[in-house]
Amino acid sequence: MSSATKSERWPDLPFAAWKDTYETLHLWTQIVGKIRLMREPWLNHSWHVPLYVTVRGLTTSPIPMGGRALQMDFDFIDHLLWLRTSDGHIRQIMLAPKTVAEFYDEVMVALDGLGLTTPIFGRPSEIANGIAFEQDRVHASYDHDYANRFWRILLSTHEVFSRFRTGFLGKVSPVHFFWGGFDLAVTRFSGKRAPLHPGGIAHLPDAITREAYSHEVSSAGFWPGGGLIDYAAFYSYAYPSPEGYASAAVQPQQAFFSKAFGEFLLPYDEVRQAGNPEAMLMSFLQSTYDAAADFGKWDRDALECPVGEPCRPRPL
Repeated sequence: MSSATKSERWPDLPFAAWKDTYETLHLWTQIVGKIRLMREPWLNHSWHVPLYVTVRGLTTSPIPMGGRALQMDFDFIDHLLWLRTSDGHIRQIMLAPKTVAEFYDEVMVALDGLGLTTPIFGRPSEIANGIAFEQDRVHASYDHDYANRFWRILLSTHEVFSRFRTGFLGKVSPVHFFWGGFDLAVTRFSGKRAPLHPGGIAHLPDAITREAYSHEVSSAGFWPGGGLIDYAAFYSYAYPSPEGYASAAVQPQQAFFSKAFGEFLLPYDEVRQAGNPEAMLMSFLQSTYDAAADFGKWDRDALECPVGEPCRPRPL
C-alpha cells in the first residue's frame, strides 16, 4: 500500500481538533438511531438498533413503517442526511454547523412531511448529563473534513472486522455501529450463559444492558476516544472477564490492558502509522480473542474455522 493510499484509508484523527464535531455528530446519530429503535421489533443483544457502514457514510438500513419502509443515510461525502421511502419519496437535510435542537427539528419535520411521524425518547443514551435534543443549543459544530476522516476510518475498520468475523463458526454479530457509545464493534459468543450484568451505564436501562450481555462474549471495536483517554483507539474485552485475561500477552506490542476500562486498548495512531495497518489490527483482534477463548475455556475446536477467502467455500 502506497503512503498516499494508506493516509487516505487511515487518516489522522487528532481528538482535540475534532472533539466538538464528534460530540455533535454523536448526538445526531442518536436521533436517527432512536427512530429505528422505535420502529423495529426487539432483536437479541439490541441488534435492532445499530447503524451500518456504507460506501458514503452510515445507514439505518430499511426501517419498517407500517406497510412502507424508510431508510436514513448519513452521507459524509456530500454531507447530507437522506430520508428515502419505499414508495419513492425523498427528503434531505444538510450536515453543516447547526445545533442539535435545529437538527432534531429538521428531522422531525421531514418525518412528518413523509407521513412517518415517529416520537422518540428525547434524551441522549449513555451520555452523563445529556441535554434533551430539542433543547440542546450547546452542541453545534460540524467540520466536513473531520466527519469524512472519521467515516473513512470506519470503512477501513469495517473491512478488517468483516474479514475477522469470517473465522468463526459460532454466533458472531454483524459489524455494528452503536450510536449509544459511538463505536464500531464486532462480537463473538461462546454459546454459554453469562452471569447477570451489573448494569449502571448512564441513561441506559439495566434491563437492556443485561439482555445485551446475557451470554459470554469476546467483543472488539473502534472508538474515537473521550473521558479518560483523549485519543482514538481499538478495544477488546471479554464478558465475563476470566481469571488471567488481563495479564495475557497480546499483539501487537503497542497494545495494553487498561485497568480503568477493563479492556485491552490499541491506540489508533499506532495502527495508522504501521507499515501494514490491516495486519496489525488483525493481530490485535485475533490475539485478544485468543486470550478470551483460552482463559474462558471456550470450545474452540467447535467454534472456529479458517478466515474466509473470496470464491472459496469453507473447507470441511
